[in-house]
Amino acid sequence: MDTQYEGGSRGDPVQITEDEAAVYDRQIRLWGLEAQQRMRNATILVIRLRGTATEAIKNIVLAGIGKLVIYDSEDVKEEDLGAGFFFRDEDVGKKRVDAAKARIEALNPLVTVQALRHPTLLEQGSLEALVMSVDLVCVTDWDREGLIKINDICRQFEKPFYAGGTFGLLGYVFCDLLKHDYISPDRSALKEAPKNVKASASYSRLYMALQHRWTGLTKRQTKELNPAVVHIILGMKRYHALILRTRPDMHLVSPLGANSILATSDVNRQVLTSVPQDLIDAMSTSAAHEFSPTCAVVGGILAQDILKALAAREAPIANFFTFDGNTGGGSVCRMNM
Repeated sequence: MDTQYEGGSRGDPVQITEDEAAVYDRQIRLWGLEAQQRMRNATILVIRLRGTATEAIKNIVLAGIGKLVIYDSEDVKEEDLGAGFFFRDEDVGKKRVDAAKARIEALNPLVTVQALRHPTLLEQGSLEALVMSVDLVCVTDWDREGLIKINDICRQFEKPFYAGGTFGLLGYVFCDLLKHDYISPDRSALKEAPKNVKASASYSRLYMALQHRWTGLTKRQTKELNPAVVHIILGMKRYHALILRTRPDMHLVSPLGANSILATSDVNRQVLTSVPQDLIDAMSTSAAHEFSPTCAVVGGILAQDILKALAAREAPIANFFTFDGNTGGGSVCRMNM
């Protein structure tokens, strides 16, 4: 029955065996046994299996988490075959999670994989129970209101939350890690005597992050954050449901959404007064499609940051990362942190 979650890492921590230590030897040398142990005992929920999730799942499974729970109620479509490398031609028409499960398990047999596909699992009571039973939640290519709802439930049960996705050549990653403690290298220490220091960061929930104002930033600071890309992604998220229903009107929805947000976010007007037309034109033709290279970059960043958060080594994203495939550049914006 896929309407029932089987439970995760809620019992006593599982110790890494000698065989597992041999498999993960290079990683243990990189970030230590304790960090690998935390990943080994983690249960991660990933909601929706499109290109970004595919790349992220590959990386976190190969890194050695304990259990992966995948949820998607939709069937494999022909357009999924481009960026979704867990799918094959013969999978079209099958449920995404059913088609992907065996191939995910083949990446790393040490990781337990559970596939869920019943639509009722995202109803309030069932979703709360599911979130409560995992250690971290990651939602990809989801609409704005749905992300806010899931993030609020994660907050209720004190679970770290990640969201990510792509719109053609653009992509983003958002994280809400509550109050996150981690170990970071002491940049002020002498090279001859490197040491680590404990650090902490308090994150904002998605609803509050979306109210972010850019007031007080210098012209240079504003340019470095690439506000045009940030605002067009936020605009796309605001009108996500409408865009999916009316793809021919994409060129009307994108600039209106982005520029309406831009008008109220206090961006330095010496840098940006409206979203550039060339970016709008590019989004109008590409935003409804998935591109493997964009998914690879965004999914890779998403997975890397999830592993950082689990291992509590190095500072994770704080808290909104955007990627512009037109230039190959990315930036991180602190939104209401």
